[in-house]
Amino acid sequence: MKKEIPIYLITGFLEAGKTKFIQEMLEDKEFNTGEKTLVFLCEEGIEEYEPELFSGKNVRFFNVESEEDLTEDNVIRQLKLHNYDRIIVEYNGMWPLQKLYEVMPEGSFINDQVMLIDATTFESYNTNMRQQAVWMMTDAEYIIFNRCTDATDFDKFHKIVRASNRRCGINYEYTDGRSRNDTTEDPLPFDINAPVIEIEDRDYALWYRDLTEKLAEYDGKTVKFKGVTAVDKALPEGNFVIGRHVMNCCAADITYMGLAARCSVIIEQVKDYDWFVVEARISVEKNRIYRGKGPVLVVQKLTRCAPPAEKVATFY
Repeated sequence: MKKEIPIYLITGFLEAGKTKFIQEMLEDKEFNTGEKTLVFLCEEGIEEYEPELFSGKNVRFFNVESEEDLTEDNVIRQLKLHNYDRIIVEYNGMWPLQKLYEVMPEGSFINDQVMLIDATTFESYNTNMRQQAVWMMTDAEYIIFNRCTDATDFDKFHKIVRASNRRCGINYEYTDGRSRNDTTEDPLPFDINAPVIEIEDRDYALWYRDLTEKLAEYDGKTVKFKGVTAVDKALPEGNFVIGRHVMNCCAADITYMGLAARCSVIIEQVKDYDWFVVEARISVEKNRIYRGKGPVLVVQKLTRCAPPAEKVATFY
C-alpha cells in the first residue's frame, strides 16, 4: 500500500465514552471536511452513531466482531473497497493494543491516540484489569477523564496516569459541562543537576525511563544507584550490565531494565545476579547491548551490597 493512511485510535474500557467522542469528531466541520473515512468498530456499547448529524456520505462503519477478525487482510480489504483516506478505530479495551499494531497495513500510521476514561469506574478497572489499563495509558497521546465531579480524586488519577505515561496530556470533563486541563507539575524525586545523581531504590524505574527519554541531558553526568548485574561472555573484557527488574503493571510484565557498564576493576569479581552500588559517569555511545547508541556507565566505584527490601522496582 503506497498511500499513507492516518489512523485515529480511540481506546478505553466499555462505556468510557468512545462512541460519543468519535461522533463529535465526525460532527466537527474542521475535522470532517469530506475525507473518505473508515470507522472500525471493535466494541458494541449502548450508544449508537447518528450519521444524520454529520456529512455521512464519506463515512462508512465496519464492525469487527472478535479479536480474531482483526487481521491485516480484513483491514486492507476494507481500505481498497472505497479508497479510504483515513481510519478511525474505536478499539476494544479488552484487546491488547499490540494486536492492532501488528495488523496495521504498510503505509498506515497512528496519527492521534486518545484514551477515554469513565472517572466513576476507573479505579475498579485499574485495579482488576491493570495490564489492559497500562497498555492504553502508556501509548496514549491524550487521556480524557469524563463524568468528573468536584469530589473526583484528581491527584490520585494524575499519579496513576503518570506512573505509565509522563508525556500525555490529561483533561477532565465534568458532568455539568465544565472542562479543564491537568496542570499538575511532576517534579522528579532526584536532582538531575547534582554533582552525583543519587537514585533511591524506589525511584529506579522512574529514573530509567527519564534517562531513556532524555538521554542527551544525562550525557556526562554522574549517577549512583543500587543494581543487580548480568554478565555475558560475548561482551568485551571489563563490560557487563547492571540495572533492576521492573514491573510495569503486573508480575507477568516484569522486565530487566539494565544499562551497559564498562569497568576497570577486577571484572571476574562481577557475576550474574550480584548486587552492587555503582557510581558511574554516563557516556552516550555505541554499544552492542543497544544495537546502536545508548547510555554506557563508565564505572568509578563498585561496592558489593545486600539486595534491597523490594528487589523488583515499580513506577508507583
